[in-house]
Amino acid sequence: MLKTEHLLLDGATGTELNRRGVDTGLPMWSANALTHDAGLNVLRGIHLDYLNAGADILTTNTFRTHRRTLAGKGHDARELTRRAVTTAQEAVAEFGRRARVAGSVAPLEDCYRPDLVPSDDECHAEHSERIQHLVEAGADLLLIETMNSIREAVVAARIAVSTGLPTWVSFVCDERGSIFSGESPTHAAERLLPLGIKALGVNCMPAHTLSKPLTELRAICGLDFPLIAYGNIGHVDGEQGWVNTDDTNPDSYCQHAQSWPAQIVGGCCGSTPEHIRKLNQKWKSHRT
Repeated sequence: MLKTEHLLLDGATGTELNRRGVDTGLPMWSANALTHDAGLNVLRGIHLDYLNAGADILTTNTFRTHRRTLAGKGHDARELTRRAVTTAQEAVAEFGRRARVAGSVAPLEDCYRPDLVPSDDECHAEHSERIQHLVEAGADLLLIETMNSIREAVVAARIAVSTGLPTWVSFVCDERGSIFSGESPTHAAERLLPLGIKALGVNCMPAHTLSKPLTELRAICGLDFPLIAYGNIGHVDGEQGWVNTDDTNPDSYCQHAQSWPAQIVGGCCGSTPEHIRKLNQKWKSHRT
């Protein structure tokens, strides 16, 4: 049984790969690192840095290892997913401290374009495939993240829960606190909690905007249900995927995190191992 009280997620993978000189060009983005040994070595180093910073959970570099993104690129979705999970597992083994590996399950299309969400049949077929790949590779839990619509999140969550692995779901919201589809976090909780998910939250939003949707989720989920929170630093770019700005330093990020009513906290795009280190020192240490 996975205890979820005051767990520390890792931080960004894709933007950290970019910082360290790995090609993260679209459409494959962070999955580019899985196609060659040099990229895998950098990825392993990033995982180790997050573990050394205090992370309890490593997120697999599988945000874009599904066949929809890889179509026509000459890469196999199952193989790239296996490499991503194995690399995280190798980092945990090398570090020598117990940590869990979360299989990342992202939207099939653009995270910020709910209008592009495929049909339910397509979502079911493609999420079934990618979740099976993560299960086969040995992920410890499934993290359905950066979801921009309840419809796709529900399809993916049903499949994930049916595997028997703990399933967490996280949405991306706008500055008003609404999911990008215009739906409310309350409606999301009403649809997802009965499915048996183990945690619910928000991610890939500026750190100062997370409190509103999290407060709404806390009101409907109750005090004991685990909430997830991991914000971003920077902004979306149509060609690069993400532009790092470093406009929220680790200390400032931790100050925001102190206000989040969440038991599971980490960093999203633009965050670094230093952000996680500060969270470990200032956020987690104050709650244990």
